[in-house]
Amino acid sequence: MNEFVTYQSEENYVIVAIKNGKANAISHNVIDGVNDCLDKAEQENKVVILTGQVGIFSAGFDLKVMTKSPEAAKELVTRGSQLSHKMLSFSQPIVIACSGHAIAKGAFLLLSSDYRIGTEGDFKIGLNEVQIGMTMHNAGIVIAKARLSEVYLNRSVNNAEIYNPKQAINAGFLDVIVPEIHLLPTAIKAAEMFSKLNKKAHAETKLKVRKQHLQDLEEAIQLDLESDISINS
Repeated sequence: MNEFVTYQSEENYVIVAIKNGKANAISHNVIDGVNDCLDKAEQENKVVILTGQVGIFSAGFDLKVMTKSPEAAKELVTRGSQLSHKMLSFSQPIVIACSGHAIAKGAFLLLSSDYRIGTEGDFKIGLNEVQIGMTMHNAGIVIAKARLSEVYLNRSVNNAEIYNPKQAINAGFLDVIVPEIHLLPTAIKAAEMFSKLNKKAHAETKLKVRKQHLQDLEEAIQLDLESDISINS
């Protein structure tokens, strides 16, 4: 936990909220905070609700870091991919209350969780890497392949197509959408439901279901470490 990520512990679940400026950017500080929160939730044996700020879940990686140098971009992208791996293999269920826009790494976090609840409204959800001049990294492709249909994979990854919340359900970024006023109550209801799962069975089954996906992601992260990652002008 830090000034960019807050942690609220309840009886059966915790609420982890990203609060990092207007874009709610995924920075090193945010990644540190989320990692710490996940570790604490695991110790407390509680379901995780991950959310953002009103109107925005996250617009993606911190562009100041991404445009600083290829080395800086690679480091941040790698840490983001490692966070996705941690979420995908996390022993507790992770519910995302997507509070608005979810772009780039914000959308990848949706693809790295167990249940995604979106907010009705004029919000943008998707992977804009190609649009902003970034060749999609290997880990991003692996994460997208596991949760998006082939049609939406190509439209999302190759064409940088952006969706509204309703379309994002069909694409595979969200599971359900609700009015803003119902977002957190719905996430809490889902977390309470998931808290009744046998935690050991959930954790072991998740690893079985995602075994190949996690292996592919590990290999992709290594490939990205050996490649150049930067934003082209």
